[in-house]
Amino acid sequence: MGECVARVTKPVVESARLLRVPGLIAAAFLVFCVPAYVQNTSANAGLSAGELLRRVVNSELKAQANDHAHWMYEIKAGVSGKEQVKVAVQTREGYLDRLRFVNGEPITPEQEKQEDQRIAALLKKPDEQRKQQRAQEQDARKTERLFKMLPDAVIARYGKRQGELVEILFHPNPNFHPPSHEAAVFHSMEGRIWVNTRQNRLVEIEGHLTREVKFGGGLLGHLDKGGEFHVKQSEVAPGYWEITLLHVNMHGKALFFKTIAVQENEIRTNFQRVPDSLTLSEAAEQLQKRSTMKSASALGGSTVLASGRSRSCSH
Repeated sequence: MGECVARVTKPVVESARLLRVPGLIAAAFLVFCVPAYVQNTSANAGLSAGELLRRVVNSELKAQANDHAHWMYEIKAGVSGKEQVKVAVQTREGYLDRLRFVNGEPITPEQEKQEDQRIAALLKKPDEQRKQQRAQEQDARKTERLFKMLPDAVIARYGKRQGELVEILFHPNPNFHPPSHEAAVFHSMEGRIWVNTRQNRLVEIEGHLTREVKFGGGLLGHLDKGGEFHVKQSEVAPGYWEITLLHVNMHGKALFFKTIAVQENEIRTNFQRVPDSLTLSEAAEQLQKRSTMKSASALGGSTVLASGRSRSCSH
């Protein structure tokens, strides 16, 4: 094994949009280790890389099923070349956010008024709230199904080790037959996964499309080769893990020759747990109170995310 040297850098706490990051401030407390490559079967009590991946996936799914905590956090994202910072709140009734900064400057009184009106309109539309909640639940179920497929969809081998973190390299399993469009995209990727072997949690996953993915033989559309994604999650409180970084960059064509572009760059930081009984109305009140407070993290961040969340369809 290589020699491991811990170096502490000055914490840079950056706010964010739909993401969370205290553990991602592993960018703040970086541990630099000389790469130590893991043997394919002897690194984790005789487990192969594929077996370790399956164990971590099962542990992750169980932990997520048992995690009913709700959080308030900051989200930083690039939107149309501008850096936006929002504060978001999770509730049992759904999700609510409020814009606070644009390019490091507090939003204008006119923008404050627009946010007040937007949130008030949402609170008056319970049908819209339920629609959003159903969409979120559907996305969660779809994500769970894809995650369950991961150990079967890929061939895994060990990469590096850094303390209790182990890298798993993966590429498509030629014997796996994707049952859906989403699984086909998943199955066309290769990349790396970092896992925490002490807690059996997924820390980071990144991948890229190794080939063009066609839907309906190409008639329904395709995604271009080279599309990529990068996701990190961190322990935001003892025993609680949340997504802290999301990067997606996909391009292709859809039905009727529309161009598809999905680009997301989001970071989530400054997590604070909120009561599980919190309602959307109460969340709106908390966001209103915070809108008058200064955010040291938002003002201190200087990095602008060039391309944030955007989904475009054009002829």
